[in-house]
Amino acid sequence: MPRPIRFFIPGHVWHLTHRCHNREFMLNYAYYRKLWMKWLYEGTNRYDVPILNFMVTSNHIHLLVLAPKDMEAIPRLMQLVAGRTGQEFNQRRNRKGAYWEKRYSATAVQTGEHLVRCLLYIDLNMTRAGVVKHPRDWEHCGYHEIKKEKSKYRTVAREKLCNLIEIELDELPKTYDSWVKQMLKQGHLSRDTIWSADFAVGDETFVRRVFKLLGFPTRDPLQANAVNEDMAPYGETLWNELEWEIF
Repeated sequence: MPRPIRFFIPGHVWHLTHRCHNREFMLNYAYYRKLWMKWLYEGTNRYDVPILNFMVTSNHIHLLVLAPKDMEAIPRLMQLVAGRTGQEFNQRRNRKGAYWEKRYSATAVQTGEHLVRCLLYIDLNMTRAGVVKHPRDWEHCGYHEIKKEKSKYRTVAREKLCNLIEIELDELPKTYDSWVKQMLKQGHLSRDTIWSADFAVGDETFVRRVFKLLGFPTRDPLQANAVNEDMAPYGETLWNELEWEIF
């Protein structure tokens, strides 16, 4: 897991992962997964943090956000959602102690192809785990909002997401569903730690810029496993594969 960063670079996409304490399955009940989603909706409106995707599993969460100008907004959002969920769990179960691991991981993700890969990685989480066969079968994730805008309690900022992956809003449902279908067809379901173990995922220029902005040492980030430019676990460039399928 990356060491804690001092701030979230405004205008950059960040993939956050937070696990339950000792990786216990304290999100195993749908009530608590829905509770987490409820507070995420409250938090994104309270702190004006655009949500691009999310996934609530039985023992951890994935959250994809676009950092706003307020560098404290994301930490406050995470504190609110994690705190309220853990507090209610402990109260209802007459339990004491930590609900979450002390730190959540944060990885900067380059827009475009890398962002698409991260979106799909998040939504295919429970498919990789063998719990469901398709993301549509798991209620507690952003897939449903990416596919179809909710008229009420919308969490995912679909317009911002479309701008970042450079597609039209009316094309998003069909295009995204085709990407998911292609991933499932090709069997790209292996777990990939780059989305949570690295400081940044993108091309060399992007990663070097992130390192510089975060004030990290000037050592070569490519030697620090900060990026996996060719995305080896996926084989050939996914973006091109999917373009052949869709366009």
